[in-house]
Amino acid sequence: MAATLTLGALAERLGATLEGDPAAVVTGVADLQSARAGQVSFAGNPKYMSAVATSGATAVIVPQDAAIASPQPALLRVADADAAFAAACALFAPEPVVLPRGVHPQACVSPEAKLGADVAIGAFAVVEAGAEIGAGTTLYPQTYVGHGAVIGRDCLLYPLTMVRERCVLGDRVILHSGAVIGSDGFGYTVGEGGVRTKIPQTGIVVLEDDVEIGANSAVDRARFGETRVGRGTKVDNLVQIAHNCVIGADSVLCGQAGMAGTTKLGRRVILAGQVGLAGHIQIGDDAVVGAQAGVAKDLPGGQMYLGSPAVPRMEFGKSLAHVAGLPKLKEQLKELAARIAALESGGQS
Repeated sequence: MAATLTLGALAERLGATLEGDPAAVVTGVADLQSARAGQVSFAGNPKYMSAVATSGATAVIVPQDAAIASPQPALLRVADADAAFAAACALFAPEPVVLPRGVHPQACVSPEAKLGADVAIGAFAVVEAGAEIGAGTTLYPQTYVGHGAVIGRDCLLYPLTMVRERCVLGDRVILHSGAVIGSDGFGYTVGEGGVRTKIPQTGIVVLEDDVEIGANSAVDRARFGETRVGRGTKVDNLVQIAHNCVIGADSVLCGQAGMAGTTKLGRRVILAGQVGLAGHIQIGDDAVVGAQAGVAKDLPGGQMYLGSPAVPRMEFGKSLAHVAGLPKLKEQLKELAARIAALESGGQS
């Protein structure tokens, strides 16, 4: 990571074509509106291109074919502006806080737990009997790993995360603060008078390699068997994944999405914010479900869905067009009703 780079050096790191002074110095990144001299910004979406010329940034990362009006900051033209800006952010990011390797004297680690090489376990973390912590994994202060749980190599568990008993995390898994892995599934029998009796939740959660779970999200353990989140899947904050759900590899679940029990997502599925999925349904590979959509039945993959109930994007657009035409249709119906009434009145006379 670097605190200071010339634009020439930055262009070389990003594989960019530079239009500007290669000796100019940059020390950080910012958005187009707030960027100042010494900072790098980016514009990947066409609707933001008009703001590039007036940005205070020293340089702006843009697509190769972007047409930018003068005056302007220096330009770094790249094939993928989003990816290049992410790489720039990594170059200028502060050094991460790294816990010292070893077990803090105020941590509580069972003598029956197994710790890999170079682990770091912070103050007031708890590792129960039978748990296994892989090499290079970091448990920040006040994390909890339950009995028999297995954590893979090079994982990061931030403060106040919890992995309940017998759950399994693969390698390089990241849990953000407040995430709970293996909370009980929401299952009850209903008896006489509506009295609910808890059904034992005997299964586990499996998070495969490179999964990231956002703050205050919950992944419920299976009633029996597994709740499974596939390799490389990224889960935002405040997401609920219920018992026995299965999520395919490289999927994305955005904030406040919720999955009811035994729902299955294919590979590379995207659930936008506040999407709600009913239980016992399947969504195919590469499907995109738009924000606040409600899904009550199976959806084939490879297309985008909107609305509640969720329908294909083109069908949803047609519905909106029809709704927009309702006021005009109402006036036409009123006019037609008046003409019919007038004709009927004339016939009676």
